[in-house]
Amino acid sequence: MIEARGLTKHYGDTTAVSDLSFDVRPGQVTGFLGPNGSGKSTTMRLIMGLDRPDAGLVTLNGRVYHDLPWPLREVGALLEAKAIHPGRSAFDHLWALAQTNDIPRSRVSQVLDQVGLASVARRRAGKFSLGMGQRLGIAGALLGDPEILLFDEPINGLDPEGIRWVRHLLRGLAAEGRTVFVSSHLMSEMALTADRLVVIGRGRLIAEMPVAEFIACNSRQFVRVRTSKPAEVTALCDALAGAGAQVADDDGAMCVTGLCAAEIGELAASVGATLHELSPQMASLEDAFMELTRDSVEFGVHDAPDDDVRPSDIELAPVKR
Repeated sequence: MIEARGLTKHYGDTTAVSDLSFDVRPGQVTGFLGPNGSGKSTTMRLIMGLDRPDAGLVTLNGRVYHDLPWPLREVGALLEAKAIHPGRSAFDHLWALAQTNDIPRSRVSQVLDQVGLASVARRRAGKFSLGMGQRLGIAGALLGDPEILLFDEPINGLDPEGIRWVRHLLRGLAAEGRTVFVSSHLMSEMALTADRLVVIGRGRLIAEMPVAEFIACNSRQFVRVRTSKPAEVTALCDALAGAGAQVADDDGAMCVTGLCAAEIGELAASVGATLHELSPQMASLEDAFMELTRDSVEFGVHDAPDDDVRPSDIELAPVKR
């Protein structure tokens, strides 16, 4: 388990992390999200003892990283895939790491096979593609068979097959009861991989909760309704408004909030409206993340294109009757 309490880190006049507290529990994948410059990489460096906090404490199974007698056996991390001597082969790189923590040579071959690099074990790492480098970094994290694992952007450079492999790997490690902490900017993949989220912005905690709860709390869900007859549109709009729903136009369809699909269907039947579409629209993790962190973005685009319509904006377009 990872426990962070009151972590604060300054670099000169810049506050990278401010009074940050959260838990990463075993048996589940915890996603670590935040805009660029939010302090994610700094936080991971503080966990691994690569930077010293100005205040606060972070422990791994109750101890700080520097107090672990055999750190690779207890904590594995991929923070920078390129942190490899380019002249060493994949095997020699891992074997050098293994000897620092009394890990048997046979384990090197096991993890190379696990990450799909057995056939290039003797090739120099400097000749590896970005994706192969990521796989070697993951092998290094797995080398000591640790209980706690940290991955910073582990799918960078991987093809779709590789991304799927990482997803199953992370979920499999969590299913074994390990603590898995992973950051990624690819929201669609995080939605498929993570069970729980820690979200930060400008170095501070914004949210810490299960993925489904995060989406439900930070996004607006609506029902798309479509009928072709103008008279039926007017009658249905009046009925929906009378029931307390909010209706907006979206390319000829009605976007309805405040009522569920079943309630809308019953209202349509009561006014004789024939529906061609009645579909609940579920928000995505990306929608929820953008909504929650919009005030924490360090560099952002302020003027969105006219055709870039978000579910949170649908109330700005009144329905045309």
